[in-house]
Amino acid sequence: MKLSFRWYGEGDPVSLQYISQIPGMRSVVSAVYGVKPGEVWPEEQIARIKSACEAHGLVFDVVESIPVPEDVKLGRKGRDRLIENYCENVRRCAKYGVKCVTYNFMPVFDWTRTQLDREAPDGSTSLVLYQKQLEGLDPMADDIALPGWDESYSRAEIRQLFADYAALGENGLWENAEYFLRQVIPAAESCGVTMALHPDDPPYPIFGLPRIITCEAALDRYLSIVDSPANALCLCTGSLGCVPTNDVAAMVRKYAGRRRIGFMHMRNVKILGDGSFEERAHLSSCGSLDMAEIVDALVSAGFDGYVRPDHGRMIWGETGKPGYGLYDRALGAAYLNGLWEATVRAKGGR
Repeated sequence: MKLSFRWYGEGDPVSLQYISQIPGMRSVVSAVYGVKPGEVWPEEQIARIKSACEAHGLVFDVVESIPVPEDVKLGRKGRDRLIENYCENVRRCAKYGVKCVTYNFMPVFDWTRTQLDREAPDGSTSLVLYQKQLEGLDPMADDIALPGWDESYSRAEIRQLFADYAALGENGLWENAEYFLRQVIPAAESCGVTMALHPDDPPYPIFGLPRIITCEAALDRYLSIVDSPANALCLCTGSLGCVPTNDVAAMVRKYAGRRRIGFMHMRNVKILGDGSFEERAHLSSCGSLDMAEIVDALVSAGFDGYVRPDHGRMIWGETGKPGYGLYDRALGAAYLNGLWEATVRAKGGR
């Protein structure tokens, strides 16, 4: 396991010095910010991230993420130039030591929650999605935005995107994903980068937008488009695990066993009866996922890829980017370290 931690750059209140103090921490997961999707990342900015990490004894070898432009997902005119720029970004990252690039193929927004600061009885706050808070909302008619939505779009642009995706549908989105993969995966292979696809979050339709990366059958289909080790998964336990029909531990055993997991996002969620869910502490007993079984699946498969504690609660009075404070994610890292060591030793390893 290569333990890693998400870092949002020089403006992140969680410093690289603090990240380096977490026992067992190896890799920093970051990206070039402030560049529009579809444009080429300046090399000096990639180099600056690399140097900053190395100054704190950390390795910058995972990018999360290089965003896929909406024009590519929609198959609009001009996508070939955007895809070539995407390939160039992968090559530039590889030049500075990046081995894994995470991305997603979600329309309009990367993730959706209805609240970022739901307070638990113990006073901690976390991200949640409550179906009742979604009821009656119509982005085509109402002036709304939810946590996770790209705020750079105007209301008119959002409405146009929703209309375009409605016309495209799931089949069209699959076709455009295939077009993208057939150009990007060979570029990644050529420079030794693993492309790690993040599942839809949550893995079901929101407001009628098509969602295609939702379940085991969808993952099988995506990986089969280009059957290459460079076409892999960022298997997010919390994203897939918020739907009870997704057996996350079984998925981990299957795809890790086939060497098709490039990156693991590890977090726990509590599934509620109506399809709602709450993000919880990493401990198995705090949510609906058996984190020990998931780690066992990884160890049994001989997984040696990247793992990071995913979203954390805000605890101990910390403030900052919701889901990405220091304290609870550091607790998650410590928990994962303990599970990993205990599981390896129980199987006769060291």
